[in-house]
Amino acid sequence: MAKVKVVNLTGAEVGEIELSDKVFGIEPNESVLFEAIIAQRASLRQGNHKVKGRSEVSGGGRKPWRQKGTGRARQGSIRSPQWRGGGIVFGPVPRSYSYKLPKKVRRLALLSALSSKVREESFVVVDALSFDAPKTKDFAKVLKDLSIAKKALFVTADLDENVALSARNLAGITVVPASGINVLDLVGHDQVVMTKAAVEKVEEVLG
Repeated sequence: MAKVKVVNLTGAEVGEIELSDKVFGIEPNESVLFEAIIAQRASLRQGNHKVKGRSEVSGGGRKPWRQKGTGRARQGSIRSPQWRGGGIVFGPVPRSYSYKLPKKVRRLALLSALSSKVREESFVVVDALSFDAPKTKDFAKVLKDLSIAKKALFVTADLDENVALSARNLAGITVVPASGINVLDLVGHDQVVMTKAAVEKVEEVLG
């Protein structure tokens, strides 16, 4: 089992924690990670694009000219696809882009993302993370004390409203509960800061 030091909010070392190899020490599977990221990004697409077909555009109630005798090609409506302002053929319509990966694949992708952060030494464990009231200044001080200057993902055992509100106005900082960790957030942040209780909760669910 890999050992990681535990620090407090001032950055001082207060102990060590053993991370489960089943969760934080596997060989990352890059192809599965890629599949999970693509699937998650696809599910975030709104899919609200819309064009009008020939039955939806206005106008074209009568035949433009008679069928024969004009020397021109026969036409039934000025709203046919070949006319300017006509309907669009096979255009995009609202739809969902989301699709589901098998449960084992999703789990392997999550374990791969967590293990990658530990391997890259971009994983920090804090003994606790809480505030008496929502205050961005307090959270900014924590970032400074922990030497976190890039994009960081903070994971708490449960949803802490004071922590979430304190970090809301800080660019590049995301706070999620242990039940809400996902591959896209883990890969999209340079560092992962997890509370000791959150580590135990993640190991309990994924281990």
